[in-house]
Amino acid sequence: MDRSTPRGNPARAAALLAAALTATAFCAADAVARSFPFGPRTRSVNDLGNQYVPFHAHLWDLLHGRADGGLLVNWRSGFGSSFLPDLGTYLGSPFALLVGVFPRDEIDLAVYVVTLLKTVCAGAAMAWLLPALRPGRWWAAGLLGASYALCGWSVADAAYNPMWLDGLVALPLLCLAGEWALTGRRRFLGVLVVTAAWVANFYTAYMATLGAALVLLLRLWLAGPPRRRALAVAGRASVTAALGVGLAAPLVAVVYFGTKHASPLPERAFVPVSGQDMLARLLPATYGFGTPALFVGTTTLLLALALPFHRAVPRRVRAGWTLLVIAVALSMQWDPTHLVWHAFTAPNGSAYRQAFVLCALLVIAAWHTLSYGPPGRRALGAAGALLALTAAVASGSDLVRPFVWPVLLCAAAGALGGLLLLGRVVRPARRADDTGTTGTPRTTRLAALAVVLLVATQSTEAVATSAVATRTRLAHMDDYAPWGARQQRQAEAVARADGWPRYRTDPGREQTVGNDPLLVGGQGAQYYSSLTSDVLSRMLTALGGGWTSRGRNLQSLDNAVTDAVFSVGARVHSPPDPHQNWFPQDGSGVTVSRQDVPPLVTVRPARDARDGRAGVRAFGPSPYRNQELLLGARVYTVPRLTVRTAAGRRPERGPDDLPGLLIGALGAGSAHRPEISARCPAGSEVYLWAPHFSGTARLTGAPAGNGATARDRATARDGTPARSGTPAPTGRFRADHPVTKIAPMQPLGTVPASGRLRIELSPNRAGTVPDGAVGCLDTARLRTAVRRLETTGATDVTVSDGTLRARIPAGSTGTAVIAAPRIAGWRCAAGDASERPASQYYGLIAVPLDGTATSLTCTFHPPGLRLGIAVGAASLLALAVLAVLTAVRRRRTAGPGPHPPAGPGPAPAPRPTTRPQETATGGTARTP
Repeated sequence: MDRSTPRGNPARAAALLAAALTATAFCAADAVARSFPFGPRTRSVNDLGNQYVPFHAHLWDLLHGRADGGLLVNWRSGFGSSFLPDLGTYLGSPFALLVGVFPRDEIDLAVYVVTLLKTVCAGAAMAWLLPALRPGRWWAAGLLGASYALCGWSVADAAYNPMWLDGLVALPLLCLAGEWALTGRRRFLGVLVVTAAWVANFYTAYMATLGAALVLLLRLWLAGPPRRRALAVAGRASVTAALGVGLAAPLVAVVYFGTKHASPLPERAFVPVSGQDMLARLLPATYGFGTPALFVGTTTLLLALALPFHRAVPRRVRAGWTLLVIAVALSMQWDPTHLVWHAFTAPNGSAYRQAFVLCALLVIAAWHTLSYGPPGRRALGAAGALLALTAAVASGSDLVRPFVWPVLLCAAAGALGGLLLLGRVVRPARRADDTGTTGTPRTTRLAALAVVLLVATQSTEAVATSAVATRTRLAHMDDYAPWGARQQRQAEAVARADGWPRYRTDPGREQTVGNDPLLVGGQGAQYYSSLTSDVLSRMLTALGGGWTSRGRNLQSLDNAVTDAVFSVGARVHSPPDPHQNWFPQDGSGVTVSRQDVPPLVTVRPARDARDGRAGVRAFGPSPYRNQELLLGARVYTVPRLTVRTAAGRRPERGPDDLPGLLIGALGAGSAHRPEISARCPAGSEVYLWAPHFSGTARLTGAPAGNGATARDRATARDGTPARSGTPAPTGRFRADHPVTKIAPMQPLGTVPASGRLRIELSPNRAGTVPDGAVGCLDTARLRTAVRRLETTGATDVTVSDGTLRARIPAGSTGTAVIAAPRIAGWRCAAGDASERPASQYYGLIAVPLDGTATSLTCTFHPPGLRLGIAVGAASLLALAVLAVLTAVRRRRTAGPGPHPPAGPGPAPAPRPTTRPQETATGGTARTP
């Protein structure tokens, strides 16, 4: 049999084959699932729609010079948030830059292409690695590389967390760097590989580094070098890793310190999944959130299972790779080692984010099986028996649905048939090699048939598994529509109303995704990130804001007082998102409301600033009183309430984690609804604060035109005044229990002339109404407070990335307050004074004034950036010194020597193109 490889590098041929197989199966799976961009179903589930697409849209704006802010500060989200940590978390991959070549309204397609390219590169990198570990067939390396790229973790977990895919790419590259350390080659390239991996996504790069270290240690043990040489290899690898991480420190340190200032999440105890569920995820077409997605293809799994029984493989190699796979699998189920894999922090959400490392080890084990020749019938029989046992045990899991069995049976038949056929071809071919004869055409055809069968089997079950994961995610997770008419209307309304930095334009309370300001523009409170600052989350919660994802997905707050405090001069109002089924459509369109607001920088009296220095700790339980503290004026009436259930009774008190009066869900066909009644000054605006209430609320008995008074000047999308007789707005609330989300305060309209107000509740689940739930806003007092702040506020404000400058009236004393959260890193100076860490005013940035300054400047320094730059510079210096020492050592080793005699002579022996590889028994490996 002719075992020649294609012309050129066989590793390159393997990588190209893996890339082609991966790209074809990836797209085919989405076509089968009728998912974007090959069908009507959206891909944007969970964090893909809420975080990754909006962050890539913001990157597009940065690349085209259209963003509010720069690399240091994102002025669109959270009233001003640190952007470098988000950049390192979500956008550090070099692939992310490709979004800039797509149109802005094709951002979903851009993210899809980036995801596809990352997956393809992961397969190519693994295919390139495998022949470096041990020579073998190029097409087998390509096939196994594709099985790694399309593993269960990739298609089920990382598909909607694209930043994790950088770890999938990094692992085989880091293993290659380990091979270079093992042989003392390409030291500087190895450092750059480590740096690129940690910059792209340090979280999964950390896991990939652990996996590559385990592979290197096993390789050392199998090679059995002298202790001195083994220590030298370990030292080279350690230096490579340390220098690579050190060069990435400017970004990694910023991300690390960003996590320290982020809103904390509740502790979650790790509960390992059952053995049934774990084994079930090895099978094709299974899916289960929170379980380890270990599918690598039936062919790969059979080869890995056959390794302990393949007698052609040295015993030490069989034992080493088998034990490593088992040890890593067990480490995923034990809490201490589980924490080690996740950087000593319990993950929030998917609990098995390190599963791609085990998938890689299964692929490498399968490669070692096949590289010594196809396993014989005895080994395949044992592997088949283990696969049957795995399926039998997994059959008791709920993750194994009826459609799994035909996929598994067909895949097993194809894999076993292909491997048996390959074995029939290879053994006669070896005998032909030994006798010097060539393979017959029939042998070649059988070999081609075996390869086609294995490729078809692997690709088909990968398509099925990916399609099942896509459809199942869509049925069990929140999902969001790709860019369409709704987002276009929002973006156009924001663009027309935008007046930054004179005032902010909020894209609206009726959000489309969790990061609307990044997606459609504007500057608001809305912000969703793993690095959402604790001070921002606590401040907005104290002011009546809502959130999901346990406080890290902050929502817009539609309130006249907070709009004045944060200089929100324009606010977009949209109907409920038609893609969601949370609330029905109300027939409204996109409108913009405006109000006079103070500038971004205001001056407060010294007496008001004293209590504000305590930050958000100075807030009390009432959001209305907290808003007044920030405004500096009393503008609310908080009346006594009478609350009645649908049966007309007084509600009972809720538990400690649900403070307030219990309101049950409405029964089917219920004619009566729970009510809240109170008395307030006529003409004041009514707000309802019920963070743990879920449903709708409506002010009843109000006169026509009630809803048009929510803002001083409301304009429709075409600029015409809003119609009189607008009905009172409906307050929409979403909350749950156990608490992962709370509802923000909602405006309900105007108090009628009688002063008596009645709020009708329509709960869709049990919730509570807290004490002091209703606030009635005196709009005249609010206007007076705003005029006072306008008079004493800054006359000019300029903002550029991480620097804010303002001119203030001469003789200003007290405290200058900047309408941005006092996140760690802000330093300010009044006039010509030196910079110092900014003070606080109830969570906002504050600068003391003594009456001599007419200007102030605040600059943002991301925590950890200086330390990271210092570590990076030291690593760069160490790398340069190492390069010089290496060059000097090579020159001394080469030294001047005798010149060869002139004239004809025998040509030197050609240098071998491939390096003989040692086996565990000390011999050289032979390519089958």
